[in-house]
Amino acid sequence: MADAKVIPFGEEPRTKRRARRGGTGRTNRAAAPLAPVPAPATEQPSAAAADGGPEQGGAGEAPAGVGGWERKVAHGLNFLRRRITGEYEVDDFGYDQELTDQVVMSVLRPFKEKYFRVEVKGIENIPEKGSALIVANHSGTLPVDGLMLQAAVHDHHPAGRNVRMLAADLVFMLPVINELSRKLGHTLACAEDAQKLLERGEVVGVMPEGFKGIGKPFSERYKLQRFGRGGFVQTALRAGSPIVPCSIVGAEEIYPMIGNSRTMARLLGIPYFPLTPAFPWLGPLGLVPLPTKWTIQFGEPIPTDGYPPEAADDPMLMFNLTDQVRETIQHTLYKLLVQRRSVFF
Repeated sequence: MADAKVIPFGEEPRTKRRARRGGTGRTNRAAAPLAPVPAPATEQPSAAAADGGPEQGGAGEAPAGVGGWERKVAHGLNFLRRRITGEYEVDDFGYDQELTDQVVMSVLRPFKEKYFRVEVKGIENIPEKGSALIVANHSGTLPVDGLMLQAAVHDHHPAGRNVRMLAADLVFMLPVINELSRKLGHTLACAEDAQKLLERGEVVGVMPEGFKGIGKPFSERYKLQRFGRGGFVQTALRAGSPIVPCSIVGAEEIYPMIGNSRTMARLLGIPYFPLTPAFPWLGPLGLVPLPTKWTIQFGEPIPTDGYPPEAADDPMLMFNLTDQVRETIQHTLYKLLVQRRSVFF
């Protein structure tokens, strides 16, 4: 092995080069073939390390991460091809899991992690499988809290579950918002759709305050509005799904609503027309939310599978459970507000 010589790839042996140039008589002797080199007992360093690859600044090596970028580009082109040709699946509600996971969540994630810096607590209270009904407070002038709730469960839950939010009629009357909401898995806030999703084992999200909560003035921040007639409790009872109270702190301050132009609301056919310190005075710039610090806490689930089937028609039971959920969310809001150091930190 001491006399073995390594012949670089693509280079001829020295004896043949000398034969073409009319070299010495050494070429008249038959060259003995090189003995095979036995495999070493220990692992040899990689070619990149031996040649001084990217880690050592060697020449001729591809920069680190090129293969990763090529895979990402190929994956993106394949994704576009499937979208153009229609080779993707949606369920009977219009939910597009691929678009939600790969596109929408990638857009929402920087807002959740960098802009609002959402802190998620109690995510373990959402079951890893089976149905559950998340009931949360609603605020913020625009329904940003629903999107952040959906992104928080998607990114932080061990099973990566997606929340099927129940939305108001107005959402599905807007041209672009309607299609996007369906793709995200949102559906109309009605008992039939909610019960069908729960019976299929989905996690459903509802904000019972509706427009009363999202459009309340800044002076009434973190004061829960009426929870309606408790229809969400009836739906959970019929499906036997646990109710998970959810408290969201931070959304109230993104658009401080200091007034409501009822005249403009009637002209536009919307429940309210918000007046904030920035909107409409600064135009489109006034639509930029303030970078508040958010906390989303999921409380302990309230089981409903122990009640008999006729319990869903008991108005007193519905009232008591609705009040229990509302009080749990309200007390948790107060607790989180006491613990909060600042609106923005």
